[in-house]
Amino acid sequence: MGFFVQLTEAIAGRQSLLMTGLDPNPEMLQSWAQRRGMANRSFLSQARHWIKAVVEETSPHVCAIKASLGFYQALGPLGLELLLEVRDLVPRDLPLIIDAKHGDLNSSTALAHYLFRDLAVDAVTLSPLAGQDIAAPFLLYGDKAVVITCRSSNPAAKLIQYHPEESDPLFLKIVRECQLWGTPDQLLLEVGTSDPAVLAQVRAAAPERVLMLRSIWSEEERLDGLLQAGLNPSADGLLLPLPQNLLVEDDLADQAAALKAMINRRRERWLVQQPQQPSDRCAVWLPGQQNGELPLVNAGVDPMESLIVDLFDIGCLLFGEYVQASGAIFNYYIDLRQIISDPNLFHRVLHGYCNLLEQLSFDRIAGIPYGSLPTATGLSLQLRKPLIYPRKEVKAHGARRLIEGDFNEGDTVVVVDDILISGGSVLEGIQKLESSGLVVRDVVVFIDHGGERDCQARERLAKAGYRSHAVLDIARITAVLTAAGRLSPDQAALLG
Repeated sequence: MGFFVQLTEAIAGRQSLLMTGLDPNPEMLQSWAQRRGMANRSFLSQARHWIKAVVEETSPHVCAIKASLGFYQALGPLGLELLLEVRDLVPRDLPLIIDAKHGDLNSSTALAHYLFRDLAVDAVTLSPLAGQDIAAPFLLYGDKAVVITCRSSNPAAKLIQYHPEESDPLFLKIVRECQLWGTPDQLLLEVGTSDPAVLAQVRAAAPERVLMLRSIWSEEERLDGLLQAGLNPSADGLLLPLPQNLLVEDDLADQAAALKAMINRRRERWLVQQPQQPSDRCAVWLPGQQNGELPLVNAGVDPMESLIVDLFDIGCLLFGEYVQASGAIFNYYIDLRQIISDPNLFHRVLHGYCNLLEQLSFDRIAGIPYGSLPTATGLSLQLRKPLIYPRKEVKAHGARRLIEGDFNEGDTVVVVDDILISGGSVLEGIQKLESSGLVVRDVVVFIDHGGERDCQARERLAKAGYRSHAVLDIARITAVLTAAGRLSPDQAALLG
């Protein structure tokens, strides 16, 4: 189970956005230990009992537990042993996050191995100032996550975080930049603020990310504003720390349950106030407009429009004379193969496919060789559906299979391809699948070349008994790129 699934299941199962901080602060533990007759015990003994009590009392009411590495390191070797005890105490269905604020490149690979493999924690906080290189060793662990600290709440940090100007502060540039490092499933953001306006800025710049808050209880009356500013359309996507003062109270479990119930009432009220959405799924992340960039069309409103612009900017749309697989010659060429080298862009393309695929019923996903196989693989992993594919040619050696992958006769297969031009390659692949006893009803492509004016390929598929679905068509791509200033009138005419 990956971190994101683990977190969302914990949120749903415990109906909570709260998070427990296991930071054995000596000053905080002193009064707690005195009330329990432990004042004469060593601090390590006090911390051990406090951690066990807090985990047991808050686990039913929180969706994650976070431990600050610095507190345990300060205790020396015994502190690291205590951290191992924390790992044993925290239920495995609750994500355990290590708050390390790590920023050293030289030790990143070793720390990632220690935290994710030896200690078996689920996520770690990182400092972003070293850039993408700091996150890379941690992101290699696909079932784990990183939390990038984009803003600190201490007053002295403002001088740095709002450089060079308050209208475009450094912390928002960090928010925009670090989203390019990993997908929303694997990269979260930590935001230190009790100001709803600041949180709203981060949420606007990162609409799809999970935001982990800290330092929010200095002004408790702002909780409503923080929820309104930070919740996503599903009324989650926000992790709120339990107040530190609650963690030494005798009725901790009751107070945690009461706080969870209060937040849930406000989430329900917030949901009722939201306009009806056509889908209950969270919109995919979009990179915001930055200084010097060409404008986006309706950025933050329609995620597919920003995706179209980004695909154009990395060279997926080329102009010139190109021979298509069908033999036809077009004045342009669409090449989606480059997306596999950009994890964030690839994730957004998969998200577009998923919006269609989740409305269909099927047992297996079949990719058409060779261009759509990376996409079909990504969709198989994301939707947890088995992958098969028809071979382009059957080899004279080896198993000489026509269809690669495991399947049963009568299984329903959805066929995935990148672009629908003539429908020939899709129909060829379907014929191989059906000759092996599989059932095909639907074909899903990312781009339908015909659009609304030339639906020859769709009609060809329909005549053969198959339904076709496209994430985008040429008419929409042309309209978006023209409005965004990416296409000249002559180029737009070529596409039209």
